[in-house]
Amino acid sequence: MKIRCPWADGNELLRDYHDHEWGVPVHDDRLLFEFLILEGAQAGLSWNLILQRRNDYRKAFDNFQVDKVAAYSENKKDELRNNEGIIRNRLKIRSAVTNARAVQEIQGEYGSFDSYIWEYVDHKTIQNSWKTMSDIPASTTGSEKMSKDLKKRGFKFVGPTIC
Repeated sequence: MKIRCPWADGNELLRDYHDHEWGVPVHDDRLLFEFLILEGAQAGLSWNLILQRRNDYRKAFDNFQVDKVAAYSENKKDELRNNEGIIRNRLKIRSAVTNARAVQEIQGEYGSFDSYIWEYVDHKTIQNSWKTMSDIPASTTGSEKMSKDLKKRGFKFVGPTIC
């Protein structure tokens, strides 16, 4: 029997995410960008809701291809505001485009978004050993540092809990 975090017991979508993606190291710029945008979309909402809409997000945001999202026009942003498959919050939609452009700048500076992000954990996976969900902090000094730098670079919806 697989041991899961209590939040993963809600439904099959959450269980599948927990079992196959949660805590799995990611080194792909496109997927890192996808998670960044989805986490920002989730702010104030549930992760289950975002997972339910994940395929719609992938379609709406060109499978999170950074260069395509960075080039979105005002018309495309308006089109996204009318897309019932995603969270239609104007600020969250705009942040996806802003963040894509900021990722491009980081890619130019670091060679990849992956290199930049993983710098915050010395390019090593952190293996925590929390006993209960209440032991898990909402943020860490590393996530606070990352959030502060991302914001300085112009990113939106990148608070320490998201990071």
